[in-house]
Amino acid sequence: MSDSKLDPGLIQAYRQTHCMAGNGLTLQVDHPNAALAQAQRQHGVACSAFITACNPFSQSLTADQNAARQADLATALAQRRLAFVHGIGQHPSNTWPGEASYLVFGLALADAKALGEQFCQNAIVWSAADGMPQLILLR
Repeated sequence: MSDSKLDPGLIQAYRQTHCMAGNGLTLQVDHPNAALAQAQRQHGVACSAFITACNPFSQSLTADQNAARQADLATALAQRRLAFVHGIGQHPSNTWPGEASYLVFGLALADAKALGEQFCQNAIVWSAADGMPQLILLR
């Protein structure tokens, strides 16, 4: 983390955020999630990513701007023929508005990083086959 340009408080907030997917999963960074590992197996994949296009580099945008960015991300995922479900990233303190996100099945780490960078994100959450969500800093 010492190489990151991000404020340590922001990184801590990312670590505390709950990543809730439309299929009833709640992911937390560095907390094993057997249900996530099972969902990945059901989709026939060995990894997943929780990613958003909202609020690039943590700069608040309007609801319409964020919705357009999310639609662009959904198009990018569909073009890759990846299965995904809608989600929301929400800090438990509720001091920040939740961000629309997607839980994407089968998105390899390098591809997840590239999408996060394409959509100007500071970080993504990625999980290997073990279902352990990891915070992946992009800046």
